[in-house]
Amino acid sequence: MKKVLTLLLIFNITLVMAQDRAFGDGEYLKFRVHYGLVTAGYATLEVDEVRLNGKEVFHIQGFGATTGLSKFFFKVEDKYQSYVDKEKDIPYRFIRKIDEGGYTKDIQIDFNHASGMARVNDKKHNKIEEVPLPPSPQDMVSAFYYLRNHVDIATVKEGDVVDMNMFFDRGNHKFRLKFLGRETLKTNFGKVPCLKFRPYVEAGRVFKEEESLTVWVTDDENKMPVLIKAELAVGSLKASLTEYKGLKHQFRIIPD
Repeated sequence: MKKVLTLLLIFNITLVMAQDRAFGDGEYLKFRVHYGLVTAGYATLEVDEVRLNGKEVFHIQGFGATTGLSKFFFKVEDKYQSYVDKEKDIPYRFIRKIDEGGYTKDIQIDFNHASGMARVNDKKHNKIEEVPLPPSPQDMVSAFYYLRNHVDIATVKEGDVVDMNMFFDRGNHKFRLKFLGRETLKTNFGKVPCLKFRPYVEAGRVFKEEESLTVWVTDDENKMPVLIKAELAVGSLKASLTEYKGLKHQFRIIPD
């Protein structure tokens, strides 16, 4: 089981909603990552309000790790952090520190939106670069929260596509997302009305093809993921919402 949190963060970018704020200080989401009935690991996302260089920001932290027997076969411990302007919804700092079976990265990116440049600090290789930013850049974490606040799901039609620039590591990565429609899922919380999306990803070492991912998010003002499915080169991987707290809006569940 590889790139657990990376997958989760990419899937999260599919969340879209109306102009009202979708989240706030104290939001916490936890996911069980599993192959069928076998738990491979857990991943979390949480939001806190802090100050960075005198600015009020949301400090968003993501963590993912393998557990149990999976940890012995392939240890994963991924940590992500994003510091996002509370009003402008733009990232000021992004931190990616991962260890996936001995494959490691430790990168901090500071965004200078005024100059259009990013300071990329590769701490593992003790290397700092100044890299040009693409238009309207987001990082792997901030993109999710940006779209939750700014895209109106009421106007999205089946088949519509959303594009975004994501800047991480040392360059820009194009992300494309297709809205597939609405579906009601049976979950541990009950029947949940969902929005279904298909993120387009790069085929190759991890994914079988570029349409290997599907994500279901709540059809309410929270727009939080409840189920993520990935067809990998080694089988099907799922991430299911198991715990939540600090939601800004009511979680919509259909009574039996």
